[in-house]
Amino acid sequence: MYVCLCKGITERQLKEAIAEGNTEFMDLKRELGVGSQCGKCIPVALAILAEETAKNAVFYEVA
Repeated sequence: MYVCLCKGITERQLKEAIAEGNTEFMDLKRELGVGSQCGKCIPVALAILAEETAKNAVFYEVA
């Protein structure tokens, strides 16, 4: 699925960039250019970022 039509960025590209350590929106903007033109993709990109970082989060049990 295309997330950013202006730059032709797909959901897969976003997920790969997040997996490579780009865990802040500004990292994705710098790396891929997402959200750098019209901005309509920002809410979807942020949702994907939140979903992917939650999957990769390490939870610690408090004793």
